[in-house]
Amino acid sequence: MAEPYSLCSGKSSGVAEQIASHNWDFPDSVTTNGVHSIHPYPARFIPEIPKTLIQTLGLPRDTLVFDPFCGCGTTLVEAQALGFPSVGLDLHPIACLLTRVKTTPLPTTYLAASELCVESARSASSQRQPPVSLTIPNIDHWFSKEVQYTITTLLLAIDQITNDVTRDALRAALSSILVRVSFQDSDTRYARVDKAVKAADVYALFQSACKEVARVLLPLGSSRPTAYVVQKDIMDAVPGDIPGPVGLVITSPPYPNAYEYWLYHKYRMWWLGFDPLEVKSREIGARAHFFKRHHHTDQDFVRQMSHVLTLLKSVLVRSGYICIVIGRSIIHGQEIDNASIIRNLANDQHLLLVAEIERKIASSRKSFNLSHARIKTEKLLVFRKR
Repeated sequence: MAEPYSLCSGKSSGVAEQIASHNWDFPDSVTTNGVHSIHPYPARFIPEIPKTLIQTLGLPRDTLVFDPFCGCGTTLVEAQALGFPSVGLDLHPIACLLTRVKTTPLPTTYLAASELCVESARSASSQRQPPVSLTIPNIDHWFSKEVQYTITTLLLAIDQITNDVTRDALRAALSSILVRVSFQDSDTRYARVDKAVKAADVYALFQSACKEVARVLLPLGSSRPTAYVVQKDIMDAVPGDIPGPVGLVITSPPYPNAYEYWLYHKYRMWWLGFDPLEVKSREIGARAHFFKRHHHTDQDFVRQMSHVLTLLKSVLVRSGYICIVIGRSIIHGQEIDNASIIRNLANDQHLLLVAEIERKIASSRKSFNLSHARIKTEKLLVFRKR
């Protein structure tokens, strides 16, 4: 097994020793409390990683923390909690919705708006107006007619809310319960199981989700540092998309052939008016890309990460840090060392490797690709712009 960490010589060695002094396994990490708990998001970044990196490395005045694969916003939430402005970029509309909700002050009228939506939806249901007319593929396989109708009336009521922040938070609350009211087994198992869910259950779960959002977000107040959210394909991103100089990058790129983020949020996207098939076509690492006729290989990941590192270097201030958490992949039986790919590309960009740490992946973290279940570790790579 590789050494748990390696240190660089020279003036970066002090920082490397600080990084290496932490136990990066974080065996007691919990992502089911606080801001991170308001919506399920499989394979999420554990909050202790960005929190510890920000506390250890800091960042220059008037710069941003940047996560180019922000997912459900863990890095941005932790940056806010420590008093730093941040920016996150992601292709997935559900990810961007959740990140906006978690990092934007919630209006005090939010709960009243949620109650109004339920009242409006119940009224529409009692009058059987408006009729349900859905174009979501295979909808009857995954949702009962009663549940379809109830979700539709709730969405129509939410769409009438004029405050953008309140409307986003209500959509996020509804999104958080969609798997529970469907016939999908769980957020990490895409299989149909029978569930006896009624309209009353949908209303009750929605109201409970709204109360949890309010309980967690309202106490945070309105004085938090700004968090910018950019919904865009990283392969189309340019420096002008980032609203200021970056002092610290913290991210975890998707592992090739490991996760299907689009798939496990597919019906959430359809219900909320997004196109999951478009997301699928652009998602880095999606398993579907590795099982078509002209399938992706590790060289596609090389090309993608080369673009990412070029972008990061261009927006990063001098002596800023890039921190990347990445594990191995298995592609058609061949194990791919993604950390080695990142190291080589960073070297091509003349980025200095400050530290490399191997951390254990928590056994509770679910993998959507069973071949990855035997991969038990991942690497934390820290680079500095010379």
